[in-house]
Amino acid sequence: MKLKHLQLLSDYREQLLVHPILKFLFLELTLRCNEHCIHCGSSCGDVPSEELSTKQYQQILDEIASDFDLKQFQLCITGGEPLMRRDFFDIMAYANELGYNWGMTSNAVLIDREAARRLRETGMKTISVSIDGLKETHDAFRRTPGAYDGAMRGIQNLIDEGGFKHIQVTTVINHQNMDELDPLYEIFLGMDIDSWRVIGVEPIGRALDHPEILLDDADWKRLFDFIRSKRMEDMPVTYGCSHYLGLDYEREVREHYYICNAGIYAASIMCNGDIGACLDIEKRPETVQGNILRDRFKDVWEQRFEIFRRDKAELNETCRSCNVKQFCHGGATHSWDFDRNAPRVCFKDVFRMR
Repeated sequence: MKLKHLQLLSDYREQLLVHPILKFLFLELTLRCNEHCIHCGSSCGDVPSEELSTKQYQQILDEIASDFDLKQFQLCITGGEPLMRRDFFDIMAYANELGYNWGMTSNAVLIDREAARRLRETGMKTISVSIDGLKETHDAFRRTPGAYDGAMRGIQNLIDEGGFKHIQVTTVINHQNMDELDPLYEIFLGMDIDSWRVIGVEPIGRALDHPEILLDDADWKRLFDFIRSKRMEDMPVTYGCSHYLGLDYEREVREHYYICNAGIYAASIMCNGDIGACLDIEKRPETVQGNILRDRFKDVWEQRFEIFRRDKAELNETCRSCNVKQFCHGGATHSWDFDRNAPRVCFKDVFRMR
């Protein structure tokens, strides 16, 4: 049955390459962040951040609202830490007035009771908050003393405020915090959150400079076995959207089968106005498709994005001869090595895919 479903999805993906459907539009409001995570795909922190103005964001939101049905996609707010922008609530109040369905990714340190109230009032429906280990581990991983306590307070403030559709905790598992999976599960089981998203650290961004945190084959198998077992218990646990996992794990560790959203379901507008796909994809000339200050987003979405609407497996000799290429398509675009035209993450041999 899984093979049949995967084949149907593969055929459907071929249609999406020609007729993409915008389901997720990411707005990267800033690269500034109050934390300095060693795994950050965008290398955020105390960094220069060329940013669009409040008025420019309002004009962008107006334009997209006139070109798309706002009921058909979600606006995903991210950074950096989005709340670092002083005009954050001005931008999101405007989006809410226009009718956008929006959610956010945050480290939650800045979400005090007042911020939680304003998030509800400006229409935030969903939020994903990062907790990357127990207190000592989380603070070390994010290189920010007090980050864990601040994040947990932020989550509780959101829970106490109420009125949100979905509060999710996301945990990035690395080689050094694998043993904290079970105690983290017990902590989150005792909190009134809606789901726990557990993902593996990816070889992108700053993580490329820290090979000691990358997962080995045994780590990956342990991670997926953990998620599969916990999905049968009391709290919704899920893996992220990344990577084809083979017949043993597809639909076992998440609700859906693997498909890379980049450029067929998902697009982004970066804080300098550049237009791209998934924000975790390496920023380089060929992955940037335009700039919102000179291009209309609808035109870019419909007429460009060729680099994301192709079968990456055909670009690599090993992938071309792989027996699961029709389901993997070269893997997740964010972990694709554009210099070598090769995936940095492949589970074919790890899970002995057939």
